[in-house]
Amino acid sequence: MAKTSDNLTAGGNSAFHNTINDFAHIDDPNERRRLALEAIDDTPFGWYHVRAIVISGIGFLTDSYDIFAMNIAIVLLGYVYWGSSVGGTGVIPSSTQILLKVSTSVGTVIGQVGFGLMADILGRKAVYGVELIIIIIATIIQCMLGESSAVNFVAVLVFWRIIQGIGIGGDYPLSSVITSEFATTKWRGATMAAVFANQGWGQLFGAIVGLVCVVAFKGSLESANSTAECGPECINAIDKIWRILVGFGCVPGVLALYYRLTIPETPRYNLNVEEEIEIAAADILEANGLLSSEKSVDDARVAKTIEEAQAKIANSAEETPKASFKDFTRHFNQWKHMKIIIGTAGSWFLLDVAFYGLGLNNSVILATIGYASNHNIYLKLYNICVGNIILICAGSIPGYWLAVATIDTLGRKTLQLAGFVILTVIFCVIGFAYHKLSGGGLLALYVLAQLFQNWGPNTTTFIIPGEIFPTRYRSSAHGISAASGKIGAIIAQCVLGPLINHGCAANKPNCWLNHVMQIFALFMFLGIFTTLLLPETKRKSLEDIAEEVHGEFNVRRINDSPIGSSDDKSVERIV
Repeated sequence: MAKTSDNLTAGGNSAFHNTINDFAHIDDPNERRRLALEAIDDTPFGWYHVRAIVISGIGFLTDSYDIFAMNIAIVLLGYVYWGSSVGGTGVIPSSTQILLKVSTSVGTVIGQVGFGLMADILGRKAVYGVELIIIIIATIIQCMLGESSAVNFVAVLVFWRIIQGIGIGGDYPLSSVITSEFATTKWRGATMAAVFANQGWGQLFGAIVGLVCVVAFKGSLESANSTAECGPECINAIDKIWRILVGFGCVPGVLALYYRLTIPETPRYNLNVEEEIEIAAADILEANGLLSSEKSVDDARVAKTIEEAQAKIANSAEETPKASFKDFTRHFNQWKHMKIIIGTAGSWFLLDVAFYGLGLNNSVILATIGYASNHNIYLKLYNICVGNIILICAGSIPGYWLAVATIDTLGRKTLQLAGFVILTVIFCVIGFAYHKLSGGGLLALYVLAQLFQNWGPNTTTFIIPGEIFPTRYRSSAHGISAASGKIGAIIAQCVLGPLINHGCAANKPNCWLNHVMQIFALFMFLGIFTTLLLPETKRKSLEDIAEEVHGEFNVRRINDSPIGSSDDKSVERIV
């Protein structure tokens, strides 16, 4: 069998421990795998897991920070590039606003699918950290952009936001799958939910940075009571604010980069994909009594047995399916497997239409809590930041952490199903009783919608794809599911966003908002049925899930039948 030095693998740090190397001295790959997986699944939750949550969660903090920062930046860019100095009104045209907001989502779709595939083909370690480098570089370049007679500012900004989106998109499948494959079974759901909950901190961080910047430049802004009064000093201050606000988003990524680049390969990928032939051969040796050091072993017989195992693997795609497009289509063409990816991708798509569409209510809600827009530029920017801090703390952050607290006891499917049911009711009430609701009533429903989105499908649609698929397609399938969600977000921003002003008079904006809420209710109702396609995965090891859901052989249940027997499955692998 292999020597100890041959079993060592690269990587490892205080956030992602190289468990495989703890058992590198074990020559039997089956025993090495069993011990490594047991060590991961049975380790009590501790500071090691907290550090892993922080490092993995940095991407989601950056993602939500970027979305909030761009919402503020769009207001700021209006004064700088569409202000009175160029004969404008200080407001970016709606089509340009949509383009700037959607550009990141377009890049995110590309990154989710592309990095998802690469992580399954090349390994998690090979690509983790690359997506963060892309985010950092694209963010820094955006901060240095400016006007030129040779290029269009919006076009260049959109290009780099697409690039940034690719990096953000790559973080979805990578952080989910890596967290899942490193997490202890008992608290895997809470660990993954805590990683995703960094979205809430990202929103809050963005609002706080925006508020600090606005207050810091108060002297240059408060004298401007309209766009026409925003002179050179005011414009210069606003230009600095948006660059600081956007650029600050790369700081957390820089701090986490070292840990991502030095990560070890996840034990599941290393043991379930890379050691395929070695472990299958060891299965057969063990089944035939050739692996015991207490016995006299005929080297020629051992060599013949290993050769037979290798030939068996090479000639039997069904016994040991290899990751390939052909096997992917074969696997997911079966309804029992197809319904799983329909359930994950469909649920994420339906949820994100309403999740991103709920932001259409922001201006109305901010007015309700006394933070409506103001003609004074300083007060307008101040109100946007403070108002959003209040809304984020009221609904978003509590929802994320309620999910963390309950997901491993109530279960993923229970939370998602209950969330879709409650959201259907909330959006129906908003949609059909919109004109009868008081400001306080609308605010309460808005906060409840945020709460149950995060304490429900917004969190579970991220977690379930990271654990419900077999190792060889876990990252790819997660990327496809996440990309479906972003497509839903694009539809919400491009189609349903403009729809709220359908047929509205100039002095009555958002007149169609109630009907848009009714559409969201329909999407939430459909989410109930996509959720029913999914099984429950709480408190089950990833190997048990793959065995139960996808019919994969569980490596922890070695079949002891000898070679040549009619029911020999000793070389079947769970991948």
